[in-house]
Amino acid sequence: MKFKDKTRQKLGIIGGGQLGKMMILEAKKMGFYVTILDPTKSCPADSIADQHLVADFDDREAIRKLAQKSDLITYEFEHIEVEVLKELEAEDYKIYPTAHSLEIIQNKFHQKNILIEEQIAVPDFKKVTDSADIKEAAQEFGYPLMLKSCTGGYDGKGNVLIDSQAEVDRAFQELGSSKAPLMVEKYIPFKKEISIIAARGLSKEMKVYPIGENDHRDNILYETKVPAEISSELEKKAEEFAKEVLEVFAGIGIFCVEMFVTEADELLVNEIAPRPHNSGHYTIESCVTSQFEQHVRAITALPLGDTTLLRPAVMRNILGSGEKGKAEIIGLDPALAVEGVKVHIYQKQISRPGRKMGHLTVTADSLDKAAERALKASQLIEIKGEV
Repeated sequence: MKFKDKTRQKLGIIGGGQLGKMMILEAKKMGFYVTILDPTKSCPADSIADQHLVADFDDREAIRKLAQKSDLITYEFEHIEVEVLKELEAEDYKIYPTAHSLEIIQNKFHQKNILIEEQIAVPDFKKVTDSADIKEAAQEFGYPLMLKSCTGGYDGKGNVLIDSQAEVDRAFQELGSSKAPLMVEKYIPFKKEISIIAARGLSKEMKVYPIGENDHRDNILYETKVPAEISSELEKKAEEFAKEVLEVFAGIGIFCVEMFVTEADELLVNEIAPRPHNSGHYTIESCVTSQFEQHVRAITALPLGDTTLLRPAVMRNILGSGEKGKAEIIGLDPALAVEGVKVHIYQKQISRPGRKMGHLTVTADSLDKAAERALKASQLIEIKGEV
């Protein structure tokens, strides 16, 4: 088989986790050849990739090899050696989203500064270098106060909530003291956390998905409900923010924009992810075009797909339970017997408490029905470590 447009033939993905796997499932439907780079031989995407380069994510030579094997490169997470990507772009290799946008988004402080410059509302923040800086910021922002690592954080890692001055030194030490760049943010007593998945293609065409309402537990996404129960005015403003973010970062591909809905019904942008996102998993069953298909379309210059919501949906993560050990799936049969349930098992070999091992999505005629069935199914299925 030959493509008239050779740039659509071979995709390289940095990362072979569940997001990479779901990208490949869609890419294969459209005839793409996919090579992944991941240090784990038995990673989720290994079984369906055409090639797997087993190498660390900071292995510059391996990333170069991936580029040489691919017509374009994308990635499933942000914590990548960006300098080699910048070098590859300078040599005319295609990388989407671009290394420039990734470099800014990798650092939450730089990310927030760019958003402020573009008049996109965010929580108040400051860079800090020691405990004294944190205490000084608290005089302005008050307690509680959120201390964040500027780089490297995910799923609650790299964030510490400080309730009082007595906790400042402990929180500072917990995030590595002065070994990594840190920032503080004013704590927002929000009414809701929402996120919006948006896509921008090489032609600059943009599409946004219905807004999800998110529930986090221990800083890990627990549940996403769609459509979010917000006013039409807030919905319109969130869509505008998402499109502005895509323009600001010259985004190509899928971006997720997470926001707070404040007590005063205002929107504040929390964080941006330049890739398909956990809160967008509902799109697989509930939208005409999933976020993963859309990402492939966007980065390969194909027309963007329809983002219409077909039915209300609730997505719940299936987190590892028990002890760290070989993953054992319990209760798949009864969970799938619940009406409208679709279960996605990521096939990670090792389970540990809090690790994302899979997710389930329920679609129904109403959001209440979907939520009720999602709760029932989530109580039936478990993935635990077998010691």
